[in-house]
Amino acid sequence: MGGPGGPWTRGGGGKAGRRGDGGPARGAHRAGGRGPRGEEHAEPQAERSTEIGKLLSSYLEKKSEVEDHSVHLLFSANRWEHVPLIKEKLSQGITLVVDRYAFSGVAFTSAKENFSLDWCKQPDVGLPKPDLVVFLQLQLAEAAARGEFGTERYESGPFQQRALQRFQQLLGDTSLPWKMVDASRSIEDVHREIRALSEDTIRAAAHRPLGQLWT
Repeated sequence: MGGPGGPWTRGGGGKAGRRGDGGPARGAHRAGGRGPRGEEHAEPQAERSTEIGKLLSSYLEKKSEVEDHSVHLLFSANRWEHVPLIKEKLSQGITLVVDRYAFSGVAFTSAKENFSLDWCKQPDVGLPKPDLVVFLQLQLAEAAARGEFGTERYESGPFQQRALQRFQQLLGDTSLPWKMVDASRSIEDVHREIRALSEDTIRAAAHRPLGQLWT
Protein backbone atom coordinates (compact mmCIF):
# COMPACT_ATOMS: atom_id res chain seq x y z
CA MET A 1 0.00 0.00 0.00
CA GLY A 2 2.99 2.31 -0.07
CA GLY A 3 3.01 2.98 3.68
CA PRO A 4 1.92 1.66 7.08
CA GLY A 5 -1.66 2.84 6.79
CA GLY A 6 -4.44 0.31 6.52
CA PRO A 7 -8.23 0.41 6.47
CA TRP A 8 -10.39 -1.22 9.04
CA THR A 9 -14.10 -1.03 9.52
CA ARG A 10 -16.48 -1.55 12.38
CA GLY A 11 -20.10 -2.57 12.37
CA GLY A 12 -22.91 -3.92 14.47
CA GLY A 13 -26.59 -3.60 15.09
CA GLY A 14 -28.17 -0.19 15.69
CA LYS A 15 -26.42 1.78 18.48
CA ALA A 16 -23.90 -1.04 19.09
CA GLY A 17 -21.03 1.26 18.24
CA ARG A 18 -22.40 4.66 19.09
CA ARG A 19 -21.83 5.03 22.82
CA GLY A 20 -18.92 7.45 23.04
CA ASP A 21 -19.28 8.36 19.34
CA GLY A 22 -16.41 6.19 18.16
CA GLY A 23 -13.89 7.62 20.61
CA PRO A 24 -12.32 4.27 21.55
CA ALA A 25 -11.75 3.35 17.92
CA ARG A 26 -10.10 6.65 17.13
CA GLY A 27 -8.09 6.67 20.35
CA ALA A 28 -6.62 3.30 19.44
CA HIS A 29 -5.18 4.84 16.32
CA ARG A 30 -3.84 7.93 18.02
CA ALA A 31 -1.90 5.63 20.33
CA GLY A 32 -0.92 3.16 17.65
CA GLY A 33 1.55 5.13 15.56
CA ARG A 34 -0.44 4.69 12.39
CA GLY A 35 1.81 6.47 9.95
CA PRO A 36 4.33 9.23 9.45
CA ARG A 37 1.69 11.96 9.72
CA GLY A 38 -0.27 10.45 12.59
CA GLU A 39 -3.63 11.33 11.07
CA GLU A 40 -6.97 9.56 11.08
CA HIS A 41 -9.97 9.60 8.81
CA ALA A 42 -13.42 8.25 9.69
CA GLU A 43 -16.49 7.86 7.50
CA PRO A 44 -20.02 7.27 8.85
CA GLN A 45 -22.57 4.88 7.41
CA ALA A 46 -23.36 7.52 4.81
CA GLU A 47 -20.97 10.41 4.19
CA ARG A 48 -23.62 13.10 4.11
CA SER A 49 -21.76 16.12 2.73
CA THR A 50 -21.98 15.11 -0.95
CA GLU A 51 -25.13 15.41 -3.07
CA ILE A 52 -25.68 11.65 -2.80
CA GLY A 53 -25.00 11.86 0.94
CA LYS A 54 -27.57 14.61 1.41
CA LEU A 55 -30.20 12.49 -0.31
CA LEU A 56 -29.31 9.52 1.88
CA SER A 57 -29.41 11.67 5.01
CA SER A 58 -32.92 12.80 4.15
CA TYR A 59 -33.91 9.16 3.55
CA LEU A 60 -32.39 7.91 6.83
CA GLU A 61 -34.07 10.69 8.78
CA LYS A 62 -37.41 9.64 7.25
CA LYS A 63 -37.82 12.99 5.49
CA SER A 64 -38.05 11.42 2.02
CA GLU A 65 -38.77 8.08 0.36
CA VAL A 66 -36.52 6.25 -2.10
CA GLU A 67 -37.27 2.91 -3.79
CA ASP A 68 -35.41 0.08 -2.03
CA HIS A 69 -33.21 -1.03 -4.95
CA SER A 70 -32.33 2.57 -5.74
CA VAL A 71 -31.38 3.49 -2.20
CA HIS A 72 -29.14 0.44 -1.90
CA LEU A 73 -27.29 1.49 -5.05
CA LEU A 74 -27.04 5.05 -3.76
CA PHE A 75 -25.38 3.85 -0.55
CA SER A 76 -22.87 1.94 -2.67
CA ALA A 77 -22.33 4.98 -4.91
CA ASN A 78 -21.67 7.05 -1.77
CA ARG A 79 -18.85 4.63 -0.90
CA TRP A 80 -17.43 4.53 -4.43
CA GLU A 81 -17.25 8.32 -4.67
CA HIS A 82 -14.83 8.24 -1.72
CA VAL A 83 -12.53 5.53 -3.12
CA PRO A 84 -10.04 8.06 -4.59
CA LEU A 85 -9.76 9.75 -1.18
CA ILE A 86 -9.42 6.39 0.56
CA LYS A 87 -6.55 5.36 -1.72
CA GLU A 88 -4.88 8.75 -1.37
CA LYS A 89 -4.97 8.57 2.43
CA LEU A 90 -3.66 4.99 2.45
CA SER A 91 -0.80 5.91 0.11
CA GLN A 92 0.20 8.56 2.67
CA GLY A 93 0.40 5.96 5.43
CA ILE A 94 -2.84 6.99 7.11
CA THR A 95 -5.01 4.36 8.75
CA LEU A 96 -8.73 4.71 8.06
CA VAL A 97 -11.49 3.97 10.55
CA VAL A 98 -14.64 3.42 8.48
CA ASP A 99 -17.96 3.16 10.31
CA ARG A 100 -20.27 0.48 8.81
CA TYR A 101 -18.82 0.46 5.26
CA ALA A 102 -20.34 -2.04 2.79
CA PHE A 103 -21.26 -4.69 5.33
CA SER A 104 -24.00 -2.67 6.98
CA GLY A 105 -25.56 -1.82 3.61
CA VAL A 106 -25.62 -5.48 2.60
CA ALA A 107 -27.05 -6.64 5.93
CA PHE A 108 -29.76 -4.00 6.14
CA THR A 109 -30.97 -4.20 2.52
CA SER A 110 -30.97 -8.00 2.51
CA ALA A 111 -33.11 -7.88 5.67
CA LYS A 112 -35.88 -6.45 3.52
CA GLU A 113 -38.28 -8.70 1.64
CA ASN A 114 -37.18 -10.14 -1.73
CA PHE A 115 -33.50 -9.15 -1.48
CA SER A 116 -30.76 -11.76 -1.58
CA LEU A 117 -27.43 -11.37 0.17
CA ASP A 118 -25.59 -12.01 -3.11
CA TRP A 119 -27.47 -9.28 -5.02
CA CYS A 120 -26.82 -6.80 -2.25
CA LYS A 121 -23.06 -7.46 -2.31
CA GLN A 122 -22.60 -6.93 -6.05
CA PRO A 123 -22.46 -3.09 -6.18
CA ASP A 124 -19.62 -3.08 -3.65
CA VAL A 125 -17.48 -5.75 -5.31
CA GLY A 126 -14.02 -4.27 -5.84
CA LEU A 127 -14.08 -1.63 -3.09
CA PRO A 128 -10.89 -1.38 -1.02
CA LYS A 129 -10.83 -4.41 1.26
CA PRO A 130 -10.50 -3.77 4.99
CA ASP A 131 -7.54 -5.23 6.86
CA LEU A 132 -9.74 -5.63 9.94
CA VAL A 133 -13.51 -5.78 10.41
CA VAL A 134 -14.66 -5.29 14.01
CA PHE A 135 -18.20 -6.44 14.78
CA LEU A 136 -19.53 -4.88 17.96
CA GLN A 137 -21.87 -7.35 19.62
CA LEU A 138 -24.76 -6.05 21.70
CA GLN A 139 -28.12 -7.48 22.71
CA LEU A 140 -30.94 -5.76 20.84
CA ALA A 141 -32.70 -4.83 24.07
CA GLU A 142 -29.61 -3.00 25.30
CA ALA A 143 -29.12 -1.33 21.92
CA ALA A 144 -32.71 -0.08 22.03
CA ALA A 145 -32.09 1.43 25.48
CA ARG A 146 -29.30 3.63 24.17
CA GLY A 147 -29.97 7.25 23.29
CA GLU A 148 -32.10 8.21 20.30
CA PHE A 149 -32.77 4.63 19.18
CA GLY A 150 -35.68 4.69 16.74
CA THR A 151 -35.09 8.19 15.39
CA GLU A 152 -33.72 6.93 12.07
CA ARG A 153 -35.04 4.46 9.53
CA TYR A 154 -34.36 0.77 10.26
CA GLU A 155 -34.14 1.35 14.02
CA SER A 156 -36.92 -1.01 15.04
CA GLY A 157 -36.58 -4.24 16.99
CA PRO A 158 -37.93 -6.71 14.39
CA PHE A 159 -35.93 -5.18 11.54
CA GLN A 160 -32.76 -5.05 13.63
CA GLN A 161 -33.22 -8.76 14.40
CA ARG A 162 -33.42 -9.62 10.69
CA ALA A 163 -30.39 -7.45 9.96
CA LEU A 164 -28.46 -9.22 12.71
CA GLN A 165 -29.22 -12.56 11.07
CA ARG A 166 -27.76 -11.24 7.81
CA PHE A 167 -24.68 -9.99 9.65
CA GLN A 168 -24.23 -13.49 11.04
CA GLN A 169 -24.23 -14.82 7.48
CA LEU A 170 -21.59 -12.26 6.50
CA LEU A 171 -19.51 -13.25 9.53
CA GLY A 172 -19.22 -16.72 8.02
CA ASP A 173 -17.04 -15.35 5.20
CA THR A 174 -13.58 -16.56 6.19
CA SER A 175 -11.93 -14.47 3.45
CA LEU A 176 -12.57 -11.37 5.59
CA PRO A 177 -10.74 -10.54 8.84
CA TRP A 178 -13.76 -10.41 11.17
CA LYS A 179 -13.19 -9.88 14.89
CA MET A 180 -16.00 -9.94 17.44
CA VAL A 181 -15.98 -7.42 20.29
CA ASP A 182 -18.44 -7.40 23.19
CA ALA A 183 -19.87 -3.86 23.13
CA SER A 184 -21.85 -4.27 26.37
CA ARG A 185 -18.72 -3.67 28.44
CA SER A 186 -17.33 -0.32 29.55
CA ILE A 187 -15.92 2.07 26.97
CA GLU A 188 -12.49 1.51 28.52
CA ASP A 189 -12.66 -2.28 28.12
CA VAL A 190 -13.89 -2.01 24.54
CA HIS A 191 -11.14 0.52 23.86
CA ARG A 192 -8.41 -1.78 25.15
CA GLU A 193 -9.55 -4.69 23.00
CA ILE A 194 -9.98 -2.60 19.83
CA ARG A 195 -6.63 -0.94 20.44
CA ALA A 196 -4.84 -4.29 20.65
CA LEU A 197 -6.57 -5.57 17.51
CA SER A 198 -5.90 -2.39 15.55
CA GLU A 199 -2.22 -2.11 16.51
CA ASP A 200 -1.60 -5.69 15.36
CA THR A 201 -3.43 -4.97 12.12
CA ILE A 202 -1.54 -1.73 11.45
CA ARG A 203 1.80 -3.54 11.75
CA ALA A 204 0.71 -6.37 9.47
CA ALA A 205 -0.90 -4.08 6.87
CA ALA A 206 2.39 -2.35 6.16
CA HIS A 207 3.67 -5.50 4.46
CA ARG A 208 0.81 -6.39 2.13
CA PRO A 209 -0.94 -4.71 -0.81
CA LEU A 210 -4.44 -3.30 -0.61
CA GLY A 211 -7.00 -5.95 -1.53
CA GLN A 212 -10.38 -5.75 -3.24
CA LEU A 213 -13.61 -6.56 -1.45
CA TRP A 214 -15.50 -9.72 -2.49
CA THR A 215 -13.31 -10.53 -5.51
